[in-house]
Amino acid sequence: MLFIRLVTQFHKLGIKSASNIAHLNKTERLSHLRRMALPKSRENPVIMKLDTPEFKSLFTEELKSLISLFKEYGYELRMAGGAVRDLLMGMKPKDVDFATVATPDQMKEMFTTESIRMINMKGEKHGTITPRINDKENFEITTLRIDVVTDGRHAEVQYTTDWLLDAFRRDLTINSMFLGVDGTVYDYFFGYEDLQNHRITFVGDATTRIREDYLRILRYFRFYGRIAKESNKHEELTLKSIRDNADGLGNISGERIWTELKKILEGNYAGDLMVTIIECGIAQYIGLPVNPSVEELKTVWTRSGHLELNAITLLSTLLSTVDDVAKLHTRLKLSAFERDLAFFIIDNRSPKPHADPLMPYKQLLLKSKTKHSDTRDWIVEVLKYNNFPHLQEFQQWEVPRFPVTGTLLKQKGIQSGKFMGIVINELKNYWVDRNFDVAVDELLDQIPKILEYLDEKKRNKTKS
Repeated sequence: MLFIRLVTQFHKLGIKSASNIAHLNKTERLSHLRRMALPKSRENPVIMKLDTPEFKSLFTEELKSLISLFKEYGYELRMAGGAVRDLLMGMKPKDVDFATVATPDQMKEMFTTESIRMINMKGEKHGTITPRINDKENFEITTLRIDVVTDGRHAEVQYTTDWLLDAFRRDLTINSMFLGVDGTVYDYFFGYEDLQNHRITFVGDATTRIREDYLRILRYFRFYGRIAKESNKHEELTLKSIRDNADGLGNISGERIWTELKKILEGNYAGDLMVTIIECGIAQYIGLPVNPSVEELKTVWTRSGHLELNAITLLSTLLSTVDDVAKLHTRLKLSAFERDLAFFIIDNRSPKPHADPLMPYKQLLLKSKTKHSDTRDWIVEVLKYNNFPHLQEFQQWEVPRFPVTGTLLKQKGIQSGKFMGIVINELKNYWVDRNFDVAVDELLDQIPKILEYLDEKKRNKTKS
């Protein structure tokens, strides 16, 4: 049984506490949660009717068919969470999630009766059914639920028909609103006021919400960046709850952490939010050093924050060594490009004095043994890191054509294959070191010296 597994895991991991009302029967659970939720909720959750162009644009023929179906079967259907928040901000949401009083079994029976195909049946264990209407549009529809027991990552749920209780289990007030298909906005926990005031706060008690899913710590910072008007206007009680529960992030998967952290790093106030995250004692639980380079972060953010830094570029300010990069990658499961970008920044962020300021970076690109498009992107990030005054010039620079071809080398007796590639690389290094200003005949004249150098290198390797 999931409950037993969760509680056992909870004790094994030493997590401080978890939401746990499993000892109550189903009716007692609902009554208990309502007693907790009602003092914090508004008496009448209906706050307005929405009739904006963004809202109207959502009503495709497929959505109209879905609404008619739920109405015919007597199940209430509302839009939920982030889509409602975005619509109230005047934005058309990218995705729309729906909530309903119908249980998964009731939805499956309804869709089967109406010969509507359902996809992604893995969502059913979370209470989500995904019908595909007219073989054209998918809709994720989740049954209202309460959390019976949680361990900071997983939850056993109980289905309900109480919209207030479903709203009460959500993370932030701005994400806890519902929107009826007729445009009625239901706001149980004053999320609309918080949205208007650019305030980010948890539904109910912050510590309780965080301990239900520790990833909510990072979600708080992500939405702060999206909604707040000032970079550092956090409420002290919220930060205290975050500090007191930071270690819970140690049990969250690296992939989930990186998904949230990346959005923070690419959003508003990224540098300031990362400083606050570190001050809350979170660094060591998300793959960063225990004592990261906060001063370097502040310096780079002040100097280069306006340049739309890659998330990894800003995160690299907190790393001092390649070992730090390796540990970060192990924790967060970065992509190969992200991992190698971090290595590249650590190796190349120091100034490269030269009479021609761009030359060291041009040489770096042309001597690179990795894909040139990737290396070029990495160099751009290093230049952004340092707010390099010739960044745009580098971005517009066209790589000169290397004048030596395989045909010319064959004429000089160099056979095709791996060895020819080695010779070309040596010639290219000679060309790059001389600022790309070497005639083809001069390059070909270097072949005997290169062959002698490669032969000597091979002899030395044999001796050792």
